[in-house]
Amino acid sequence: MDIDWVAFLVDPVTLASALACVATFATVVTLAAPAFSNDKLTSRLKAVANRREELRRKNRAALEGEAAKKSLRVQDTSTMKKFVDKMDLAKMLEDPGVAKKLVQAGLRGPRPVSIFYFCRFALPIIFGLGAFIYIWFVNDHGLQMQMKIGAVVVGFAVGFYGPNIYLENLITKRKTSIMRAFPDSLDMMLICVESGMSIEQAFARVGEEIGSASPELAEELVLTTAELSYLQDRRQAYYNLAERNNHPGVKGVAMALVQAEKYGTPLGSALRVMAKENREMRITEAEKKAAALPAKLTVPMIVFFLPVLFLVILGPAFIKIDSMGLGKPPPTAQTQQQAEPAQ
Repeated sequence: MDIDWVAFLVDPVTLASALACVATFATVVTLAAPAFSNDKLTSRLKAVANRREELRRKNRAALEGEAAKKSLRVQDTSTMKKFVDKMDLAKMLEDPGVAKKLVQAGLRGPRPVSIFYFCRFALPIIFGLGAFIYIWFVNDHGLQMQMKIGAVVVGFAVGFYGPNIYLENLITKRKTSIMRAFPDSLDMMLICVESGMSIEQAFARVGEEIGSASPELAEELVLTTAELSYLQDRRQAYYNLAERNNHPGVKGVAMALVQAEKYGTPLGSALRVMAKENREMRITEAEKKAAALPAKLTVPMIVFFLPVLFLVILGPAFIKIDSMGLGKPPPTAQTQQQAEPAQ
């Protein structure tokens, strides 16, 4: 029995059966393909995530084990600390903002606090006794009793307020160094973020590059990178950065980064705007210093420049008048009688 293959292939029932088979096969392949697919990227990302969680658990377990044996917090066991605790100087010379000021000056840890209170207690005694010994036993410079007592009081005052003045100078110098390089660091951070780096990598990279221009700023960026890695709330790292520097420009950048972290706004646009604002702020500060320069030069010009200027202008005229004899007194009658026999 011969089969008519042409009629069989063009038969509607055969075509419908073939289409049904193809559709069934495609459906089965579509449903089963994800189970048999080998997605290398997904598997690698999953492996990295698992490895990160494993390292985090091990690190946390190690820290908890060390904490059980020994505290991770740095303890100050110096002689100054013992003296401060024994005399209770922290309560006697209480200064609520001293810890914050020390952090802004770049002095971290418990040891600078002990040194600060010890200096505030010891320096007035040292300066006061030094002034007393010098005035009464070395050289009194002919001063009266009230002036001698005043000199001793000044010595006590200098010793008491000296640590605060020194600390304020450290804060000012550190802030000036940071803000001089801060706009440039924001530009570099913008380049890093737009190139695909995360904010932690951008902070670390910029901290390495900006170290030659401003070691203080590099230290702040590296510290912020560490806090971003270990703090539970990443926004707290930005708040700490703003508090350590206490400058409007740094506070603005910290608030922009907090908003980007909270609402998911683009970091590139925020960093570009803040870099422009900080650059304008730096130019404004330079213009203020330039505008205040004439007023600051007034006293030095009066004290140093004007006397020399008068001497240069009037000196030749005075010498010429003196050589012509115009500045000599007129001759008297006696000198005229002595001059006539000579003639």
